[in-house]
Amino acid sequence: MARKNRSIKKTGSGLKFWGRHAVEAALDNPQRLIKKISGTREALESLDIPAEISVVFSDVADLGRTIPRDAPHQGLVADVDPLPDVWLGDILDQQSGRPLLLLDQVTDPHNVGAILRSAAAFDAAAIITQDRHAPPESGVLAKSASGALEIVPWVRVVNLSRALDDIAEAGFWRIGLDGEAMDTLEDAMGSSKLALVMGAEGEGLRQNVAAHCDTLARLPMSPRMESLNVSNAAAIALYAEYTRKKGN
Repeated sequence: MARKNRSIKKTGSGLKFWGRHAVEAALDNPQRLIKKISGTREALESLDIPAEISVVFSDVADLGRTIPRDAPHQGLVADVDPLPDVWLGDILDQQSGRPLLLLDQVTDPHNVGAILRSAAAFDAAAIITQDRHAPPESGVLAKSASGALEIVPWVRVVNLSRALDDIAEAGFWRIGLDGEAMDTLEDAMGSSKLALVMGAEGEGLRQNVAAHCDTLARLPMSPRMESLNVSNAAAIALYAEYTRKKGN
């Protein structure tokens, strides 16, 4: 059994999710505690809401006052609690062969939400972040993830380098994405289970995190563009792994 890399317990509650995809996905997730759903009559009538969840009929203006200004709520706002912790050891013990995606100090909730969406699309086993350098669950992140926050396990660890050690022990080949690397991602992938490690935009991977990767690789790009947004780069890397696996 893989060692469980200690995570930090999430605290607080009172999250608000908005938008049809985020609310519907929360309803479909048995791990998500939903305390209340507020919405317009038309939006609520289209949902299958369990009897134990409080329902409040509201007009559009009232909904808009409960969430950030101009947030696209589509007539639905849900009051929810954060998801329970997910442990790295539990993910590694599954032995699914699906890829892992590690994010090193990617802190923008829009980016993490978009990355979760790509992780769901390309069948990643989990995303893994360092708790102190990652955004918390939020309505902004859930909206950006378009339901994927409820689908893809999100492991928060104390130390990303230690997590990479555990991942190596579980038989994963660890590839750090670095725009200055000699090898392309295709050349570096091989045939093992993959753990893809992405750094923050601008700063890239921290030295100690890069040192805990088996190799570094870059995405092949036209010289007309220096870099990609981290969520776009993650989507391309996950797609490359997904098509490699399908081709084997």
